[in-house]
Amino acid sequence: MVTKSVAKPSANKVAFNERVTKFLKGSWAELKKVHWPTRRELVTYTTVVLVSVLIVAALLSVFDSAFSFLLGKLILR
Repeated sequence: MVTKSVAKPSANKVAFNERVTKFLKGSWAELKKVHWPTRRELVTYTTVVLVSVLIVAALLSVFDSAFSFLLGKLILR
């Protein structure tokens, strides 16, 4: 004979809204610890990222053009 075992709720199970509240309080506490950049730092970091992206894009463009030219010369030989 097969008997079904019914899962009983755990006595130490915390309600959903209590878990959400605890999570939000913990998140807020962690956000207070974050060192937020000043406006000047933010502008500097943004400028560095944009210049880096432009340099990498230019290099990729140069390499793409060079390889396209070389492959074109090899194929049209």
